[in-house]
Amino acid sequence: MKHMATVALLRLWETALAGALCAAFSQPGLAQVPPASVLRIDTGNVVFYNQDTPDVSKYATDPNVTTLMPTRNFQRGITIADIQAVNGRQVMGVLSRSGIALLNLRTVPTPGQAIADTVRNAALALGFEILKGDGTPIGTIMASGFNGGVSPPGSPSNVAGGNFAITGGTGAFLGARGQVVAEDPPQGVAAQRGASITEDPANRRRNGGGTQRWVVHLISMFVPQIVTTASGPAVFHSDFSPVTAANPAKADEVLIVEARGLGPTVPGVEPGQPFPADSRFQVNSPVDVTVNGRPAELINNIGWPGLVDAYRIDFRVPDGTTAGMASIQITAAWIAGPVVRIAIQ
Repeated sequence: MKHMATVALLRLWETALAGALCAAFSQPGLAQVPPASVLRIDTGNVVFYNQDTPDVSKYATDPNVTTLMPTRNFQRGITIADIQAVNGRQVMGVLSRSGIALLNLRTVPTPGQAIADTVRNAALALGFEILKGDGTPIGTIMASGFNGGVSPPGSPSNVAGGNFAITGGTGAFLGARGQVVAEDPPQGVAAQRGASITEDPANRRRNGGGTQRWVVHLISMFVPQIVTTASGPAVFHSDFSPVTAANPAKADEVLIVEARGLGPTVPGVEPGQPFPADSRFQVNSPVDVTVNGRPAELINNIGWPGLVDAYRIDFRVPDGTTAGMASIQITAAWIAGPVVRIAIQ
């Protein structure tokens, strides 16, 4: 009897939970969360500074190009690089990579290497700070893990290896999770230049360095998405009448979208507070809109006055868009939102 009562209670709990979940995910405004986004971050002037002397007074003093001295296991060091592009869009920023630069985990080690059940070369912490071309901060991505060896299961294609877990982020990447791996450098291009810790990093760009691409498999806490209601996506004509099958949009028409999850604005507002009703607060992150996979002209992307975490995006439907149901997608800071469909005449 006791067992039967326990089973009955469990079934009641399961029924209640299923009902709660159905109710939550059927609410207007909630959309399906898309798969993780992939950011391919290109870096240049990549220089590894090897901590090859215990004399701290010599650190960062030599203005000339130095030679990387032979390293031994447990050697520490730091790599500095310029972030130059993300998914082909030109940006600015810095990558730092620091920690045990030579670890040499090996399943069959030679003397001086470390025995382990896996093959890895280093244990490092990564920091990507990404800026717009004018120096405006977009956000940072922090990660830690192992360099070298095989990439983790489920990694994007065309990667060389490494196994770094994203531990968090700031700005557009607040609360980010995921993984980071290195991509094979182009043939004939060194991933980094090795230098002594005595080399002055103020001359890093003048002295030159390598080129490397990092592949960031990102799961974002905030995903850009078009608000959905009981009557469909919150996409409007210029007079704020909704786009519907009975009132479709047209090619070359400017439409208005209510969106969520576009991140910080300039100037910013306090977390959880509405955007002021008398000001225009521009979205800080790079924003893109596509229609049937084609880029649309972005006219406006601001915080919606008087609302919390709501944004207004005005965009022009590309000329030549085929009549029928068109797919609309928003991307903010290279994070793609779910696709919605609207009627095009």
